[in-house]
Parts: sequence; structure tokens; C-alpha cells
Amino acid sequence: MKGKGFGTNGKEKVAKEIIEAIDEEKKSVTFKVIEGDLMELYKTFILSVHVDTKGEDNLVTWTFEFEKLNESVEDPNSLMEFCLNVTKDIETHHIHQQQT
Repeated sequence: MKGKGFGTNGKEKVAKEIIEAIDEEKKSVTFKVIEGDLMELYKTFILSVHVDTKGEDNLVTWTFEFEKLNESVEDPNSLMEFCLNVTKDIETHHIHQQQT
């Protein structure tokens, strides 16, 4: 179990998740959120990250599976933006490491 802080819409949020699956061959990890701010909006929330590698290129795919508590709950677009920014930061780090 892990507690993670993340920012959405300028506000700090917290999520506690468990790792449901790690597939090293497919380069994927699946997390299930069990506590935190997301559970105030969603009945269930599962995040998966998968990396496709082709030569020197890598494609990262984030997938969210969720059930809203009610119809007024918005889609988790700000969380997706956060995940994309994390992916970009990792890419920048790796590019910098390759250049040094």
C-alpha cells in the first residue's frame, strides 16, 4: 500500500493504492485506489500504465477504469493531466541521462 500526493486544479490530493498486478513481460503495472480523495468521487478507481517499446522509442499508455458515485462527478481529466506531466518529467530525466 502506498499513499501518494498529487495535484489537480491547483489543489493537493492524496490517494492510497495497492498494486494489483505487475507484468514485466508486457511492461505494465495496475494499481487500485483504496483510500483518499478519489474515493470521495468514485466507487472504484483503477489505474494502469503500460509501456510499448519499439527500438529507441517508448510509448506510455495510462488507462483509468472508474465508476462515478453519481452523474454529477466529472471525468478525472485533471488526474490524467497529472499522469501525463509525470510521464513527461520521466522522459526529460532519461533524455538528460543519455546526454551526460
